[in-house]
Amino acid sequence: MNRALLLHNVRLFLLVVIPLFPFLSNAQDKIRIGLSSVSATNGSVWVAEDKGLFKKYGADVEVIVIGGGGARVVSSLVAGDIHFSVGGGEGSIRSQLKGVETVIVASTLTKGLQRILARPEIKTYQDLKGKRIAITQFGSAGHLALLLMLKKWNMRTDQVQIITLGSSPAMLVGLDKGGADAAVLTMPTFFLAEEKGYRVVGDPANMDIFYLQNTLESTRSFLRNNRDRALKFMKGYIEGIAYFKKNKRESLDVMRKKLRIQSEQERDSRYLELSYNLLASTFYNEVPYPSLKGVQTILDKIGEEEPKVKERDAKSFVDDSFVKELDDSGFIKALYAR
Repeated sequence: MNRALLLHNVRLFLLVVIPLFPFLSNAQDKIRIGLSSVSATNGSVWVAEDKGLFKKYGADVEVIVIGGGGARVVSSLVAGDIHFSVGGGEGSIRSQLKGVETVIVASTLTKGLQRILARPEIKTYQDLKGKRIAITQFGSAGHLALLLMLKKWNMRTDQVQIITLGSSPAMLVGLDKGGADAAVLTMPTFFLAEEKGYRVVGDPANMDIFYLQNTLESTRSFLRNNRDRALKFMKGYIEGIAYFKKNKRESLDVMRKKLRIQSEQERDSRYLELSYNLLASTFYNEVPYPSLKGVQTILDKIGEEEPKVKERDAKSFVDDSFVKELDDSGFIKALYAR
């Protein structure tokens, strides 16, 4: 190859390839966060994305709905398809018990959003004995909530009949048709159930019950190798919580868009507002430290089948350094002083 042709090829290479470097760099710098479901509980993440709060701190974030529950998003996390996941937390703990390097970084919600609603003649939890209580499926968050409430009431599982009916709307149909006496419902279905006259018999939020309703998880290797990027992400994530709590109208607009609720759907809009009110006033944690009480709840549950698990320290399943750094620096306090 003569020198002129060589120089021509080099120039061509530089003209074609060099402009691609910024795009390659951007692709490598993008942080992907996976959601386990399409739910109002993800409102603060959607707000952070929609209002540019991740970008505000220099984080290029893509929010992906993976679905399939906590176990599936943890699988995506371990595979490296995403860098952070939002799920129920139990999947992360179980994976860590198997030697996988997942870790809980934050706990946005530490109290359960499920409630037991029962037929009007069932007035107290004692009246649940011998009755059919519906859940979505065994191993679900609703199932865990039921087990924790029964334990709080000093009731055994064999004192009730636990049945599976699928989603919350399906369980409400089961109540209407007499296929169940009570059901563990989540929002917004329990708002509709209350309007129909069903009675709230159990509410974990009022029972000092803590578990990992919504947790933010990552892997130790990603956090170790990308601490600066992860901290930028966490700033946007935590400001998303503050923005959500402080800006009702704007947050509702984002949630309507993400949940595909049309303005003319008056009933759905009303339930969405009720959901927002609960999340903003009762459930969202301003300083979302990983919940050690929530982790312990899961360890106690698993420990009933695997006694060695009870010896594990809840702290070994979390990395609270990011929330602590932002808390100690006054960053979080300043968000609520504005």
